[in-house]
Amino acid sequence: MRKIVIAIDGYSACGKSSTAKEVASQLGYSYIDSGAMYRAVTLYFHENYVTIDNPKDVSNALDKINISFVFNERKATSETYLNGLNVEEEIRKMYISNQVSKISAISEVRKSMVSQQRKLGKKKGVVMDGRDIGSNVFPDAELKIFMQADLDVRAERRQK
Repeated sequence: MRKIVIAIDGYSACGKSSTAKEVASQLGYSYIDSGAMYRAVTLYFHENYVTIDNPKDVSNALDKINISFVFNERKATSETYLNGLNVEEEIRKMYISNQVSKISAISEVRKSMVSQQRKLGKKKGVVMDGRDIGSNVFPDAELKIFMQADLDVRAERRQK
């Protein structure tokens, strides 16, 4: 069977990641969490005291970042690795959540992450979720899904 790129886009807390993980599992595809990539960059910047308003510092830091995903069979999910270290738990902590929007808004960071995401998608057999995945990262994806959920449902999901 021919493998494709599946892009799952949508609003926050509407189930993009849960859906993407399940679709990837059912199809035997790789699941790529684009949000985890931005969180990993945020962690790196935090740990290495990167001056985010200095484009040269940002560019130099991005050159030193290698993000990968490794499937954990015991947990039946992909985990995020930053420069060879499993950072899955650390990138989910509140101090990262509080900074990730600011870091992901930096144009150099966006360009770097979009480039890496596109490279990961070239292999096909990939399910990737995140904002702008279907419109910006993979505008030609073979399957694009845009998810929505009622505001009350999203608020409930966010509290979990």
